[in-house]
Amino acid sequence: MIIFRYLCRELLGATLAVSAVLLLMVMSGRFVKYLAEAAAGDLSAGILFSLMGFRLPGFLELVIPLGFFVGILLAYGRLYIESEMTVLHACGFSERQLLGYTLVPALMVAAFVAAMSLYLTPTGIERTSHLLTADKTRNEFDHLVPKKFIATSGNRAVYYAEGLSDDRSTMHNVFLAELGNSRGDTETDHQIVTVASEGVQQIDPETGLRYLVLRDGYRYEGVPGQSDYRQMAFASYEVLLEVPRLRTRASEKLQSMSTAALWKSEDPRERVNLHWRFSLPVLVLIVAILAVPLSRTNPRQGRYAKMIPAVLLYIVYLVALQSVRGAIEDGKIEQAWAIWLVHPPFLILGLILLGGRDRKPRKRGASSGGTSNAGGADVSA
Repeated sequence: MIIFRYLCRELLGATLAVSAVLLLMVMSGRFVKYLAEAAAGDLSAGILFSLMGFRLPGFLELVIPLGFFVGILLAYGRLYIESEMTVLHACGFSERQLLGYTLVPALMVAAFVAAMSLYLTPTGIERTSHLLTADKTRNEFDHLVPKKFIATSGNRAVYYAEGLSDDRSTMHNVFLAELGNSRGDTETDHQIVTVASEGVQQIDPETGLRYLVLRDGYRYEGVPGQSDYRQMAFASYEVLLEVPRLRTRASEKLQSMSTAALWKSEDPRERVNLHWRFSLPVLVLIVAILAVPLSRTNPRQGRYAKMIPAVLLYIVYLVALQSVRGAIEDGKIEQAWAIWLVHPPFLILGLILLGGRDRKPRKRGASSGGTSNAGGADVSA
């Protein structure tokens, strides 16, 4: 039990350190992307940290398996370099026992990854999508600067306000120029100009459409440079604000589906996403089996001698899984369960490497004909 606690402490400590570094690298790249969108005005700065929080499970489900794999290599590699593992083997501690002790924390890590992939990641992606949708349909007054011309999201209108109320709900002295409907051959030149003393935004509770309600103003419609135009005075005039087009990628829609919904689906593209979610915990267990024999290091070779080949093997494993998943989603492979054919070769490879290392050394002085003392007398006698 002391050896088990010691190995678990070394292994989980290295896993947390490696995973933290990998997670920081991945999240920093995504945060820079969101920050650039916020600087361009396509995203509200106030939701950046919420977006990162909702996407965190998706990062963890990919970072944790690699961090655990590298953590085994680093932790056990250090034990080999400092001859601690050699002492354990000399005391009868076999490689299979080491694998058994390793699979216990591997099961805990696999359960954590399963929680991420089966529930938290799709929930986070769904909430991210809702948050982005709400941000796209946010009140355009939030970005309105008094005494500055602002274009709507569809570039179909430009409005101007001399001032705003304290709660930013009412515009004062409003100017609105918009493209009108078709009027024969002058469709591109037809314009509508509206001026009003104030304007407020209202949302239809049934349809969710947003309207700009202008009060006490005038509306001019016609072609610039021509005398054929119409003028109208109004006490209240409603203008429909263009709803922004929200584009959701098909892959994000699939990833946001709940595991229960994928389980009931018969669509191969949805079924393969279900198999992918279950494959990630299995990936953790198989890479643990691979890492135990790969971590054996000769002190003369150095601690990181086998690190690059081992990481390349992991990359090949993960890329193979993603390639089969992509082939199924593209319709090149009809059976969604084909993704499980990727796991057995790497499991067999790990067992072969483990079996080749788990051979006990022969005792010195052993012979088939018995042993003898210095004087030549038979000890068995």
